[in-house]
Amino acid sequence: MITKVRNHISQNEPLLFERSSPGKKAYQLPELDVPGVDAGEALGAENVRPEIEGFPEVSEVEAIRHYTRLSTWNYAIDYGMYPLGSCTMKYNPRINELVARIEGLAWAHPYQPEALAQGSMEVMARLEAALAEITGMDALTLQPAAGAHGELTGILLIRALLEKRGNPRKKILIPDSAHGTNPASAAIAGYAVENVKSTETGLLDVSALERIVDEDVAALMVTNPNTLGVFEENIIPVAEILHAKGALLYMDGANMNALVGIARPGDFGVDVLHLNLHKTFSTPHGGGGPGAGPVAVKKVLEPFLPIPRLKRSGKKLTFDYKRKDSIGRVRAFYGNFGVLVRALAYILAHGGPGLRNATVDAVLNAVYIRKQLEPYFDLPYGSPNMHEVVFSDERQAKNGVRTGDIAKRLIDYGFHPYTVSFPLIVHGALMIEPTETEGKRELDQFIEAMISIAKEAESDPQLVKTAPHNARTSRVDEVGAARKPVVRWKP
Repeated sequence: MITKVRNHISQNEPLLFERSSPGKKAYQLPELDVPGVDAGEALGAENVRPEIEGFPEVSEVEAIRHYTRLSTWNYAIDYGMYPLGSCTMKYNPRINELVARIEGLAWAHPYQPEALAQGSMEVMARLEAALAEITGMDALTLQPAAGAHGELTGILLIRALLEKRGNPRKKILIPDSAHGTNPASAAIAGYAVENVKSTETGLLDVSALERIVDEDVAALMVTNPNTLGVFEENIIPVAEILHAKGALLYMDGANMNALVGIARPGDFGVDVLHLNLHKTFSTPHGGGGPGAGPVAVKKVLEPFLPIPRLKRSGKKLTFDYKRKDSIGRVRAFYGNFGVLVRALAYILAHGGPGLRNATVDAVLNAVYIRKQLEPYFDLPYGSPNMHEVVFSDERQAKNGVRTGDIAKRLIDYGFHPYTVSFPLIVHGALMIEPTETEGKRELDQFIEAMISIAKEAESDPQLVKTAPHNARTSRVDEVGAARKPVVRWKP
């Protein structure tokens, strides 16, 4: 029996065709004060659309209520929290959207002359400067379209530098706690990938790293904080080990929302990193785009950044295409400009203290959830967590309840599920990232739901294993859907 259901669930909604009543209209027009004209005669019969047979006839209020009720069927960030993290589902301040829609920015054409694009170029220049200060790096490119694109760009920059030195080297080291796109980016850039195991505390094994770094290693790609939500506290010795062998340190900055205003990657030895503007610096990214993955580098890598590069001459900004060591373009035009505008608006609206507060809130929220749920869910790694916490389903699995079951049951409580079965180094993972935008009331409701499900998994595991019970689509056959997908509907 479902004991708690949030009240956004609405009744089943009939189709407009089923609501239709002949003669109803959603508008009322005054009587014609000029002679009527036959549309077929005036426009030509071939240009007049015939009446749509069975077209629904409803009133204005019926149409509005119909679509409003339908909107409640979709979960949305404006309704409640997404415990699956900030990658795509963090609340984004509406002021950013307003700024991005300023006519001069929204309608800026990429081919317009530089003399007419100074405002847009100034936005880019100020964003570059802000991100360089935030990360402690020397230069940036704003071209990459998203995080993984930034990864590839960063590794291509490393390859270009090493080639300039006479040897591009052969392999990239990647911890098992890194983001899954890292190995793909390294492979596309032409490198072999070697995995580095984490310690029992979820940290990079420094002694193992020291043994395997040799003259064939081009770089280490480290996600920091890693996918367990743990900060790599030995990052400075790691950088020193790599640099001593002529290798570079690449940082996946997707989790930079746990560091902004508190720690700068450039200060602990990182040579190149990418940022996810659509994550840390606020752009709605659900549905696959748009995103932005700027790449920040230390001075030694600056000559290789993609063209064109912004160049300031007095008060005038220009694009510099004459850079002999550049890896060339990585994207058409200058990046996803609308995302860049939103990111600068977010940074300027918060200011330095505000950005730091957002980071502190993100970490506080995740630690609060950890402390409340630790008595009910297994915590495989005991290191202090930052912006996210990763549990496992080990306790619930004893009763046959797995992480996917818990996530589906969470739907019955009115929440979007957390990240299921990731990171892969945690068997049956429950990754929870509340982000900085959630208040204590919402966190407490989520915690209460998770505790209730943990108790259900002990007292009535079948209830959890057959969830969801109150969703519009009940439990689906995921195995059958994967093996025999129906991609075309037949009436």
